[in-house]
Amino acid sequence: MSTMELTRDGDVHVLTLTNGAQENRFTEDVINEYEAALDALEAYEGNTALVITSNDPKFWSNGINLQWFMTQPPDYYPGFGRMLDKMFMRFALLNMPTLGCLTGHAYAGGALLAATLDFRFMRSDRGFFCYPEVDIRIPFTPIMHQVLDLLPDRLALTELLLTGRRISGIEAQAKQIVLAAYPAEELWGKAMEMARMLAIKDRRTYTTIKHNMRQALVNSWKNWQD
Repeated sequence: MSTMELTRDGDVHVLTLTNGAQENRFTEDVINEYEAALDALEAYEGNTALVITSNDPKFWSNGINLQWFMTQPPDYYPGFGRMLDKMFMRFALLNMPTLGCLTGHAYAGGALLAATLDFRFMRSDRGFFCYPEVDIRIPFTPIMHQVLDLLPDRLALTELLLTGRRISGIEAQAKQIVLAAYPAEELWGKAMEMARMLAIKDRRTYTTIKHNMRQALVNSWKNWQD
């Protein structure tokens, strides 16, 4: 893979985003790499957990590569939206515990990817979480709204979606967007501490509970496959 690397650290799978020079943004090729990683994770047998991190201290993921996207013909846009919807659903329903270790900015589609995960940890000293779609004039799809509904604080979500305001890790913790925010030197260790605890849970039981909590997305995924 050219923009990410899937490895194992004991019982924990780690997906490291390695395209920081391009802000770990989405293109069709990048989405195909995420899909390949999902295939490998779903096929893995045994209890495990997934942590998505970035080796870039500034960017976790800045969403769609808009410079690339705007060079595509207009009839490409709906299909690309469906690619994103599929990827987000697969991460939201992945059959294992999932955590985000947000080493830097999580904007737009990157913040949507973070929302698909079961838990999120963020830097307290640097980086912003933001849904700027209202300002860049890219509305969310219905599937994306189902993903966003996974975030627990409805008032905070309404504010973020309708204002496009960026928030720090400390504020994201206060708004329950992330489970906790830590200084950079503590972030990875804290995320892995929880990942190792979750990795020993019975995977089938964990997945059943998660899917029951996310029934709207389960139904959407079934409709997608029909």
